[in-house]
Amino acid sequence: MSSTHFGFETVDERDKARRVRGVFDSVASRYDLMNDLMSLGLHRAWKAYTVMVANVQPGQQVLDIAGGTGDLALAFARKAGPRGRVVHTDINEAMLRTGRDRLLDSGVALPTLVCDAEKLPFPEGHFDLVSVAFGLRNMTHKDAALAEMRRVLRPGGKLLVLEFSKVARPLQKAYDWYSFQVLPRLGDVVAGDPGSYRYLAESIRMHPGQEELKTLMHKAGFGHVDYHNLTGGVVALHVGIKC
Repeated sequence: MSSTHFGFETVDERDKARRVRGVFDSVASRYDLMNDLMSLGLHRAWKAYTVMVANVQPGQQVLDIAGGTGDLALAFARKAGPRGRVVHTDINEAMLRTGRDRLLDSGVALPTLVCDAEKLPFPEGHFDLVSVAFGLRNMTHKDAALAEMRRVLRPGGKLLVLEFSKVARPLQKAYDWYSFQVLPRLGDVVAGDPGSYRYLAESIRMHPGQEELKTLMHKAGFGHVDYHNLTGGVVALHVGIKC
C-alpha cells in the first residue's frame, strides 16, 4: 500500500482524492467569498497577472484544469474569442457545477468536464495553453499530472501553474500565524468548516517550493521553465514551455 500526505496527515494514496473531493464539496458554495476574505482580494490580482502572462490569442485552444468556479476560464474565453475554445475542467463535480453556473450567468457557455488531471481525456498536442490555478498541490501524483499536461500541449505550447508557494523568510512568522490561527476561524465563521481551511494551510506547507516545482516541471519534459513570485512568494506563477 502506497501512502501520501493529506495536509500533515499520512493517508493511503487511494484515499487522498476522495478526501480532497470532500473538502471542496464542503466549500464550493462559499469558495469565491472565502477567496476574497482569505487573500484580502489579492487572488484577483494574481489571476489577472496569470491572464496577462498567458497572452491568449483569438482562435487558440485552452485547457483550464482544476478550473473550479470558472474565473480564469471566463477570462481566457474572452481572449480566445468565438474562433477559439476554452475547456473548463475539474475533478470535483460540485466546484465544476458552481463554475458552470457562474459562466452561464456571464453569458458564456464552455465545454465543461469532470476529469482527473493525471489521466486527461484529450489527444496529444491539442492545446496551445494549459492552466492550473491552486489545484496542483491537491493532486496525488504531481509528476504524472505535469506529464499529462505536457502531453496535451502542442510543441511550443505553454503551461501556467499558479499555486501557493514558499513565502519570503521575513514574512514567515506572520504568515504562519495567519494560516493556522486566522484561516480556520474564518472558515468556521463564514463557511462553517474550520477543518477544510486547516487542510488548506497544511497542504500549502507540503507543496513543493519554487525551485522544487521548477525541477519537477523539467523532469516532466518542459524545456524552458521559469517562475514569478507574487506577494513575497505567498504565490508563484510557474511557466513551462513544451519543446
